[in-house]
Parts: sequence; structure tokens; C-alpha cells
Amino acid sequence: GLDQDMMQKNLSCKSLKDAQKNMYTYGFAFTPVNFLFLALGVLLLTLAAQRNIQLPTLNDDILPMFCTSGILGGSILIFFTIGIIAAAFSSADSALTALTTSFCVDILGVQREEAKRAKRTRLKVHVMISVLFVLIILAFKAVNNRSVIDAIYMIASYTYGPLLGLFVFGLFTKRKPRDKYVPYICIASPLICLATDFLVKQYAGYTFGYEMLMVNGGITFAGLELLAIENGKLKIEN
Repeated sequence: GLDQDMMQKNLSCKSLKDAQKNMYTYGFAFTPVNFLFLALGVLLLTLAAQRNIQLPTLNDDILPMFCTSGILGGSILIFFTIGIIAAAFSSADSALTALTTSFCVDILGVQREEAKRAKRTRLKVHVMISVLFVLIILAFKAVNNRSVIDAIYMIASYTYGPLLGLFVFGLFTKRKPRDKYVPYICIASPLICLATDFLVKQYAGYTFGYEMLMVNGGITFAGLELLAIENGKLKIEN
């Protein structure tokens, strides 16, 4: 249930016990950090209200506006720039590494090639994915009219729903899914959610938000449950 770049942090540990300890420590470390960012957001909004500062339309532009306008002082801009660069490189390198590794190993099978040829292939794929990242970012910037986080969560409601359903099915049941039908279930679930969102909005006036993730995961779980194998026998016989 973890992203590949998060798993890579644990693969370098010496033993399973150390990896488990690292996961718990890494998880609990997020709590105070997230609280600090939450407190920072509250303080910035309070400051804007006290000084009658007009906030940007997009939530993602609030912090850059405060840092670049000079309201918080000139030194803040330096630390903000360093932080943005550090965060961008930290996210980009892990994502590029994960995608390059997955494409080269799972799709191209470079592990079966000789070392020099495999290295050239990895470099070409790395550059190709980097260019693709830039194009996606430019396209996202051109068509997106919502905050980045909000848009990502809405997209994740459709893309991560099947992953959530698979994770819950594997974690809380002892049944085995029929492997050949799993891809079809994972593709059908987001399509059903998309159609449900359209019909509900059309006839009931309700628009699904982040709860679509739970609906998506539930549909995937239900599909896996209906076609599960229990005690070596199919629950549903064709």
C-alpha cells in the first residue's frame, strides 16, 4: 500500500525489524510537521484578515504571495526559494527513479540485456520521462483552474480507488481473486464512478467530492469479493 519511492527508504535497512522501526518513525514524524504547516496556514490567513490583504484565487498562490510581497521580510524569500527547490528536487528525483525503474524493468526488461546496452536504455528512458514530466506540467498549468492539491485529490479519487480496494481486499480477507479478471475490475470501477457522478449530478444535483475515492474503492472491493476464490473453490461458478 505504499508508493515505490516510500518503499525505497525501507529497502536500505539492514533487517526487517529495522525497516518496521523506520516505517513507524517515518510515519509519526509526519504528525508534528503537518501540524506546523497547518498552524502556518492559519497564521497567514489571520494576518491577511488583520491587514485586509486580498488573497489570491488559488490556494497554492497564498504562500508565494506572502513570501514574494515582502510582508514577511526579505530573508523569508531566500528560505522560501531554498525550500521550494529542495522539495521539488526531493519529489522529482524519487518519482523519476521509480518510473524509470518500473518502465525499464517491467516493460522493456533491461535486466536481460548486457550492462552497457542496459545503461544506455536507462538513460534514454530517464530523459524521455523527464521531458514527459515537463509536458504534463505545462498542460496541467494551461487547463487547470483549481488548486493543485484539490485537482490531485480529485484525480486520485479515480486512479487510487482500485488500489485502495485491492489493498483492503488483501488486508482484511483471506480469499484469492481470480487474477485474469482483476484488471477488468480495476478499469470498470473508475468508469462506473464517472458515470455515477454524471448521473447523480444530472438528476439529483449532487456533486461528488473526495468521497468518490471510497466509492471507487468499495466498487473494486465488491468486484473482487464477487469473483473471489475461497478454500481453492470459486465463490461464483460460471
